[in-house]
Amino acid sequence: MPLCSNLKQLFSEIDKNKEKYVDNLKEVVAIQSVSAWLHKRAELRKIVDWIQVRMQKLKIHVELQELGQQSFQDGKVADLPPVVFGLLGTDPKKKTVLIYGHLDVQPALVEDGWNSDPFVLTERLDKLYGRGASDDKGPVLCWLHAVEAYQHLGIDIPVNIKFVFEAMEESGSVRLKELLLSEKDKFLADVDYVCVSDTCWLGTNKPCVAYGLRGVCYFYIEVESATKDLHSGLFGGSVYEGMTDLIYMLNTLVDKDGRIKITGLYDEVAPLLPTEREIYKNIDFSVDEYRTSTGCDLLVHNEQKELILMHRWRYPCLSIHGIEGAFSESGVKTVIPGKVIGKFSIRIVPNQKAKQIERYVLNYLEKKWKEYGSPNKMKVYMIDGINPWTEDPLHPHYAAAVKATEHVYKIKPDFTREGGTIPVTLMLQEAVGKNILLLPVTAGDDGHHSQNEKIDMRNYIQGTKLLAAYLYELGKLD
Repeated sequence: MPLCSNLKQLFSEIDKNKEKYVDNLKEVVAIQSVSAWLHKRAELRKIVDWIQVRMQKLKIHVELQELGQQSFQDGKVADLPPVVFGLLGTDPKKKTVLIYGHLDVQPALVEDGWNSDPFVLTERLDKLYGRGASDDKGPVLCWLHAVEAYQHLGIDIPVNIKFVFEAMEESGSVRLKELLLSEKDKFLADVDYVCVSDTCWLGTNKPCVAYGLRGVCYFYIEVESATKDLHSGLFGGSVYEGMTDLIYMLNTLVDKDGRIKITGLYDEVAPLLPTEREIYKNIDFSVDEYRTSTGCDLLVHNEQKELILMHRWRYPCLSIHGIEGAFSESGVKTVIPGKVIGKFSIRIVPNQKAKQIERYVLNYLEKKWKEYGSPNKMKVYMIDGINPWTEDPLHPHYAAAVKATEHVYKIKPDFTREGGTIPVTLMLQEAVGKNILLLPVTAGDDGHHSQNEKIDMRNYIQGTKLLAAYLYELGKLD
């Protein structure tokens, strides 16, 4: 597909500014905007201020939406960072796209297994390592760099742009839904399209456009056996230990191959369409590459490509995450915990609903507890339930993203789903009600939430071109 003059100029301008873009990423990675660290809440404000200044330099009208304070069960109170609303262009003849991104990151420490300081952007072999480089500071900067390229060349951006940048996504997007709903008939009123770049490619070679996400239901199983922790030398053998009960209960949830054992759990899963397996068969995906990225020796489902993809995207899965109240530090401690809490989650898929999954889980575990016959106290409860999300990939909005991808990578992207959950997609769907597109910039091995998170230089620069081309193609839609 031959490039038009404007795109040629834009792509050349982006290539010229590579070093500047890396310097910008270095600055934002250095801001330790970990929303889960209460002692770093000032850093969240710092990253918001940094973005505000950069947006204003691009003539983007910025308003900070204050969210007040957040209260915790232990009595602590912390300031919530404001949400950034940005507006560029108010031409009634143009379509308007809403861009979402987040500025906060997951916790990261060198001792977790990083090869370099996670808050010092480090380049190795054309890869830029640092917390947030890929999730989601790098993609947010790609948007601003794309706008900057248009403006520096004096090329008219063919759409109006609205921005929503938050700094609490990694901690549940506290109060964002209420804010978005309150702006449904104001800031969000005239939006035509929504684009989220908070995902990644399926692999490392071929770009993709995503049209679906799994939901998630997070559960606690609480077992109380005593009013305090006990010494195993003094009490072991004479009490019913809660940890033993909890391990038994957790072991009833899923088998070694990942099949969920909860009664009714698969009842509402959308049936496999006659041609669906072929769709997965044609997607560019390397099982060997994927296995290597996990660090595992063997994958489930006999390592069949189609089955692995289906179980990542269109079938539910259950993961056990940890036990609160048990001794988990290094060394030896011969304690019998008085109360333990097991934590697990279920990723749910179309046509499942969180409320129905909650009923299945509670009924199943209460029945198993009764059969088990322990005199200890057990309760199970869901602390969060988010439904899955899917969109119409045949919408013209998706066609624009496909053309933009072809401009940059000279290949049609795969249409994929994501195995994870991005709650803001449902929030935006409810508040805006327009077609939503997940347009990844980063590669599948970037290590979101993991040690040594990175963004490839190729993806950082080509991703900026992709977003610039996407805005160009949006402007061509009727």
